[in-house]
Parts: sequence; structure tokens; C-alpha cells
Amino acid sequence: MQLLIGFFLALVIAFLAYKTRSLNASGAIAAAFTGAIIFGIGGWDWAVLLLAFFVTSSLLSRAFKKRKQGLDEKFSKGHERDAGQVFGNGGIATLFAALHFFFPESPIPWIGFAASLAAVNADTWATELGVLNPNPPRMITNLKKSVEKGTSGGISLVGTLASLFGALVIALPASIFAGNWSLLPLIALAGLAGSLFDSFLGGTVQAMYYCPADKKETEKHPLHTCGTETIHIRGWKWLDNDWVNFACGAAGAFISMMWIML
Repeated sequence: MQLLIGFFLALVIAFLAYKTRSLNASGAIAAAFTGAIIFGIGGWDWAVLLLAFFVTSSLLSRAFKKRKQGLDEKFSKGHERDAGQVFGNGGIATLFAALHFFFPESPIPWIGFAASLAAVNADTWATELGVLNPNPPRMITNLKKSVEKGTSGGISLVGTLASLFGALVIALPASIFAGNWSLLPLIALAGLAGSLFDSFLGGTVQAMYYCPADKKETEKHPLHTCGTETIHIRGWKWLDNDWVNFACGAAGAFISMMWIML
């Protein structure tokens, strides 16, 4: 019965997100699938964490539009999430929810689930709010080098603080539901570390392209916003932003597991 209710709730939320253009058709189907597993197996506590990520990230993606004008040309996708983005952000969390089905008494699935969501939420907050920093960001691999706002691998003080707050949005309810306040710093710092790992991948091995018409670096491929074919300039071609987000969630979960084992 819980699985059935979970599937129904996930379907309703995915449909509403599709109607509000937070998800496209493929994203809605993927969200219904992941949501059904998380809601159906985990229940309300797990659902609240997933919704905290989805609602806050969706709202932030629509906020401060005027100050973000001109930055969309750097990102591979828009704010209407597709299946790749849904699985990239929620894939690791879904795996831990599935583990909870087999190990319902273990705290490990809950901690890994929360840490992975804290990481992807931290990354989203850093991306959406970091671009509001008045000063240009610096590459995570070389803090002396300033880069354009929105550049993959760029970090700033504003973005890092936003990342920490994004992780806390998940860590706080996770520790409350678990009745264990020691999880608050664990999940928050694991989320922040996962977000920084995302930036490191973005600045080193993520596939990046160049638009010869606009003379700008971008994640978009094969065509830039202007319609010009982009040229691969660095990184692994298969490692797009969706895989980097997946790695971000995996890093958050992994760090939380290592912390527990120490």
C-alpha cells in the first residue's frame, strides 16, 4: 500500500512540476520513477528531503532572472529539467532509498540518502546564487585566475556560503527526523565537500566547448545558443554536466560513509 501511495504522490508532483515547466516530459517520467521509489519505500521523512531539494532548487533557478541574464549560454541545459538532470541529481539518493528496503534497521541508507541530496542541493545553490557575487569567480584549480561568471569550476565566497546553506537545508531536517543532531555537521559538510568536488570536476575533466562566433566557453554541444556549432576544447567528451552532478551526489554519500567509518 505504501508503494502504491508513493507512486501516486510521485505522479502528482511530477505532473505539477511538468505543468509549471520545472520538468519537461522526460524529466517528469524520471521524477515519477525516482519519487515512487523514495516515497514508496522511505515514506514521508524521505519524501520531505527530496521535496526540499526539488522545491528550493526550482525556486532558485527562477529567482533573480534579471541579474542572471546572459548566463544561460554557458550552461548545457535550461531550468526545465530533463531525465538526465533528474537521474543525475537524484540517482544516488534513489539507490540509497532502495537499500533501505533491504536494510530497514540500518542508519546507513538514511545518511547516504541525505548526504547525496545535500551535495546536489549545495551545488545547485552555489550555481544559482554564486553568479550574484559582484566580483568574478576564481578557478578552483588556480585561485589566482579570475574567470567569467557561470564558468564550470569557478568558485567564490558567495557561492561557497550558498553551497553550505544549501547543504544545511537538507542536513537540518535529516538530523531532526533521525533524532540525532550529530548528523547535522556530518551531512552538511559532506554536502559542501560534494559540491566542491563537482566544481573540481567542472574545472578539470568535464567536457567543455568553445563557440567561435561568440568567442565564449560553454557546456552547450553541438550548438551554442546563437546556433553556431561548438568545438570541443577540453575534458572528457562523455563527462557532461549530468554525470558531474551524479558524481557530486556520489561524493557526498561517499564522504559521509567514510566519516562514519572513522
